[in-house]
Amino acid sequence: MRYHFIAIGGAVMHNLALELAALGNDVSGSDDEIFDPAKSRLEKAGILPEKQGWFPEKITGNLDAVILGMHARGDNPELIKVKELGIPVYSFPEFIYEHSKNKTRVVIGGSHGKTTCTAMLMHALKKHGLEFDYLVGSQLSGFERMVKLSDAPLIIIEGDEYLTSALQPIPKFHLYKPHLAMLTGIAWDHVNVFPTFENYLEQFEIFEKTMVKSGKLFWFNQDQNLQKISENFTISNQWYNEPEFQISEKGTRVHFEGRSYDLSIFGRHNLQNAEGVRLLASELGISGPDYWKYMEDFSGTAKRLEKIFESENRIIYRDFAHAPSKVQATVSAIRDQYPDQNFVSVFELHTYSSLRSDFLPGYAGTMNPADKAFVLFDPHVYELKKMPVPETSEIENAIGNCVAFSNPDLLKKAIATELNSGKKTILLLMSSGNFGGISPLDFSEN
Repeated sequence: MRYHFIAIGGAVMHNLALELAALGNDVSGSDDEIFDPAKSRLEKAGILPEKQGWFPEKITGNLDAVILGMHARGDNPELIKVKELGIPVYSFPEFIYEHSKNKTRVVIGGSHGKTTCTAMLMHALKKHGLEFDYLVGSQLSGFERMVKLSDAPLIIIEGDEYLTSALQPIPKFHLYKPHLAMLTGIAWDHVNVFPTFENYLEQFEIFEKTMVKSGKLFWFNQDQNLQKISENFTISNQWYNEPEFQISEKGTRVHFEGRSYDLSIFGRHNLQNAEGVRLLASELGISGPDYWKYMEDFSGTAKRLEKIFESENRIIYRDFAHAPSKVQATVSAIRDQYPDQNFVSVFELHTYSSLRSDFLPGYAGTMNPADKAFVLFDPHVYELKKMPVPETSEIENAIGNCVAFSNPDLLKKAIATELNSGKKTILLLMSSGNFGGISPLDFSEN
């Protein structure tokens, strides 16, 4: 088969391209910008576009299908040519669904924790020796790519609520029609495409209605928004809470049916997620004792409460947290795990939602558990998005218990001062961006 990717540089898009190429298909693609790791991975596979940009001449009648990424706009010149020639075009969620029509489909959704939950389930299935396909939003240890397509009877999908493509501006997870699903919680995000919370909440109600009628949904019962929409669920459903556990020196000790299991992951949100995944795993033939045993060597996922450095004087974690609920859960997890240590929390305002002044109050109190809290923002990003640049005082007053910086060099000096205070310090760096070029390892000791 011959496939062409419009916007091949995306995280999932380039992984899907790599998988299709590895399966022996003829794959080409275009994009107006491609960064590492996508660039080097595509180059190694021999499918990196020779030039960046859009080239309608690449669209020919002998293509079997075109796969369209969200990055490509409706007036993309290659997409216009695709329409003229009548070539079948799919978004990657549509393509994944077409591939998995005859499989058992498991979808994990929610405003936070999707990647970690998907990784947990994939880890347990692999340890149990089950064959499965998957789509996950992060590169996971032990898995070659973020996408796997085969003749396995099962597929595990991270169900993102962000929009599908310019041709189909609906959430990705509306397209998968799962047999089994899990919802971790709902907290308003992506305000650029869901301008009101009611509009955002509705997407999860629609998701439940897309499920196979004989399917089953698991949902977290401490989430008030899930409680609210659960009243209208028509599918078979079961709520979950959290397992019996205690904080341990290694991370967490979980108690289940008279036995204890030592996990390296920690934080109430991680344990709640793990319990929901246990229920999904049980539907796929993995017993509770087996599941928790498998979880003992689950080390987490990249940039999700990831420990990247430890010495006698400091421990450094990084996390992808960007929405208020994610920041609060991550900060609370570190505080609970290290109640007596000096704790410095750093957060970068980076996503479109976090940059909006009317969204900023949602972060109020999220940094309170830290001994010191810093926030970084880039005035240039606001200018590019044609948004008013806030004063540092506006950010500090909205979030509370923090010092805001618009200069990454000044932030770096402030962090260094805390780390050299003579107290053992836990440093948490939270961002979906790059902290103005600051590397977390800048704070490691030689």
